Amino acid sequence: MSELTADMSGDWRFDPAHTRIGFSTRHAMVTKVRGAFNEFDGVIHADVENPSNSSVQLTIKVASIDTRSEQRDGHLRTNDFFDAPNYPEITFASTQIDQVDDRNFIVNGDLTIRGITKQISIPIEFVGVERDPGGQLRAGFEGTRRINRQDFGVKWNTAMDSGGVLVSDRIVLEFEVSAVKVENNSDGGG
Repeated sequence: MSELTADMSGDWRFDPAHTRIGFSTRHAMVTKVRGAFNEFDGVIHADVENPSNSSVQLTIKVASIDTRSEQRDGHLRTNDFFDAPNYPEITFASTQIDQVDDRNFIVNGDLTIRGITKQISIPIEFVGVERDPGGQLRAGFEGTRRINRQDFGVKWNTAMDSGGVLVSDRIVLEFEVSAVKVENNSDGGG
């Protein structure tokens, strides 16, 4: 199934084993650093017939940041960047979802990083829905959104000899979501 149908209405949970909540940014102004958060909890409430009644909630554990460099990850957890001891979570709560066409949505909501909340809009593509071999109904969504880290109090940087900076202010948030429908399987068993 690759289209939205009424039976998709209901609650869906992000499957952490098949979902990536990531980011990328320029490093030294010439290369990209990519990373992801490995611990998060996401819930979608879908109302297919009236998407404006749908919602998304996402909580990310900052300490789970993974850029494939323990030294860099440790630095990102400090007050220079995310200040994980004082702000252990990044949250997103949708405030409005607009359907653009059969496969595309704009998810508007409040993104909170380091205790600073900003309204952002995330273009999201519905990739499809299938029942997996385990019998679970699974839907895929993808999207990206560019933000300025300075807007969220993530200000650390160092100057390069060339006049640039080590870390770009522009961060691309990357969402590759596999969500599993919460279904009541009442089979009469115990």
